[in-house]
Amino acid sequence: MRARRFTGVLCALSALLAGVLAGCQAPASGGSDPGGTGGRPGDRTPAAAVSRPSGYGAVFLAVDECSSSGTASFTEVPCASGRAAARVVARHDGKASSGPPCPATTDFVLHISEQRPSADEDGDGVVTQGYACMRSLRPPHPGDPGGGGGPRTIVGDCVHDAGEGRVRETACDGEGERKPRYKVVEAVTRRAQCPAGTALFVRLGDDDRPVGCARPL
Repeated sequence: MRARRFTGVLCALSALLAGVLAGCQAPASGGSDPGGTGGRPGDRTPAAAVSRPSGYGAVFLAVDECSSSGTASFTEVPCASGRAAARVVARHDGKASSGPPCPATTDFVLHISEQRPSADEDGDGVVTQGYACMRSLRPPHPGDPGGGGGPRTIVGDCVHDAGEGRVRETACDGEGERKPRYKVVEAVTRRAQCPAGTALFVRLGDDDRPVGCARPL
């Protein structure tokens, strides 16, 4: 269910002027009509087409707001809507490659490019470049340990050999496209801190403990 901004009409009747209507003026701001509909264009990136109805908050896809399903095309929707598929767990300006990492169990990331559409979240004509870290409202959760996905590799995840000295995450239960070869059992600050039996060092998206110690399966 989408919200729509509306304006009311405030009229003043003056008895001293023999019933002549003194004037009507529309207020500068309004509320939300749960039964209304409305929308606005949003950002578009090479990976995602973004749109949002008006009235859901001061920031597009702010923390605790929800999106519809899909990473190629999605819309900001009320979290109570049947169309809601994922919730924003963190929201940052700038590029994901140079900004703060998403929370460990983030399922996927939505990238928002800077645009100047005809209508935006606060009326200044700008949607700031940024990214939203998303957590699905329902399982499966690829960002969970061993889930086989998510933007970060964390303790409990499994990986397979991708060649040329690289590894990629895959589901630990073996249901993914590739069978798991190693499992990350610990995160440390330096390789020398990994426990005995470590066969592989995995780069993690963690500034405090960036090294993952992986054992063969």
